[in-house]
Amino acid sequence: MHLAGRSVDLPPSRRRPIAFPDAPGSIFLFVAQFRGGYVARWSGGARPLEIASVGTPGLWLGFTAFVLAMLALDLGVFHRTAHEVTIREAAVWSAVWVSLAAAFGALVHAWFGPQRGLEFATGYLIEKALAVDNIFVFYAIFAYFSVPAAYQHRVLFWGVLGALVMRAGFIFAGAALIAKFHWVLYVFGAILVVTAIKLFLMKEEGIHPEQNAVYRLFRRFAPCVPRYHGSHFTVVENGRRYATPLLAVLVLIEWSDLVFAVDSIPAIFAVTRDPFIVYTSNIFAILGLRSMFFLLSGVIGKFHLLKPALATVLAFVGTKMLLLDVYPIPIAVSLGVVASLIAIGVVGSLLVPKREAASAAPRPAASLD
Repeated sequence: MHLAGRSVDLPPSRRRPIAFPDAPGSIFLFVAQFRGGYVARWSGGARPLEIASVGTPGLWLGFTAFVLAMLALDLGVFHRTAHEVTIREAAVWSAVWVSLAAAFGALVHAWFGPQRGLEFATGYLIEKALAVDNIFVFYAIFAYFSVPAAYQHRVLFWGVLGALVMRAGFIFAGAALIAKFHWVLYVFGAILVVTAIKLFLMKEEGIHPEQNAVYRLFRRFAPCVPRYHGSHFTVVENGRRYATPLLAVLVLIEWSDLVFAVDSIPAIFAVTRDPFIVYTSNIFAILGLRSMFFLLSGVIGKFHLLKPALATVLAFVGTKMLLLDVYPIPIAVSLGVVASLIAIGVVGSLLVPKREAASAAPRPAASLD
């Protein structure tokens, strides 16, 4: 079979190689089907680089439809009215998302073999663990702006929806870069190691939105009212539309997830370069982020050893990436190391309680005055 003047031959298999360009300025042209396989072909370049992927157009569309259906069910049926999410409700939804991820992982294992199944499980576990750091930040943002508990789910819902879109862009851009420049893997590895060191050395401090450039830009260009208006992100007063504090919170939530994506997505590329496995494991972890927040927000401070455990996970994954061409670490070993480090962080926090510092004087709730 000749495509774009080049001979392409795929072994008859359920795996579909996705080809990326080896030249700058390339443009995605088409998806060709032959011999039961799929090749995404980009124009330009003398030699296409391929990343083996189990994802077919049907799988991508089916998974996207599933995600949209679950989000519609969540917002349109179970959370039609604003209410405070209880621990029991959060526990049930957490169990639902974990069960769905486990079922999907079992399907990946059955359809595409144990290697892909382990890659999905490891990627999901890494993203799920790193999401704990998101929870710390979300909790701090909600506390800073004194967001009523009944409105927090709405903010996180739209925050997660935005995160799904942003992370899809990150993942496809990362896959294309890795296919085009192998050395990008070393850059990703270095980013993870540096982030791990920063996480080790970082002191616990409160958030300061007024020092955040994105928040300052928002305040500069978006006229705001000082008080909440139910669960509305905007409100009309005197014929003019204003942002409410809830929209400011959403902007900060989206920004924080964008920052965390810089760490989490390279971490999963250390486990697998299959865009479909990277995307699905990432998305399943993100979908369970809201329920995990409501489940853990009240006790998150007790797990004081989780941050050093997460830093160690990042350091391990970054080192694995840097040693990729010297000493490749088997995926089963990676899964065991990541799971063990997280378990040590959780169990250690329970066995060795954190020393309580002298409580600081409560600071006034933030407003947009």
